[in-house]
Amino acid sequence: MMVGLLKLHILLPGCTSLKQKRSRIKPLLARLHREFNVSAAEMEHLDAWSEALIACALVSNDPAHTQRALQQLVHWLEANWPDIEIVQDQIELIGG
Repeated sequence: MMVGLLKLHILLPGCTSLKQKRSRIKPLLARLHREFNVSAAEMEHLDAWSEALIACALVSNDPAHTQRALQQLVHWLEANWPDIEIVQDQIELIGG
């Protein structure tokens, strides 16, 4: 069993309140789950208006598939969510 963990440090330019931040993060988390079948949650910077750390987890039996799927998620996010800036992404594979 392989668990892939993707950490995304993102910026949300133009957010001026936590309510506005939630209105942008919540649909993103739901879409990541629907498109990539990952578990996704906001993990850090919960009180910051313009940044967030999102973690995505994927369980698989193939390390190459896990790595590839998480990399595709990052590329998809860059292509389809232009109002979000990815500062850093980190993939970690656990198990195997």
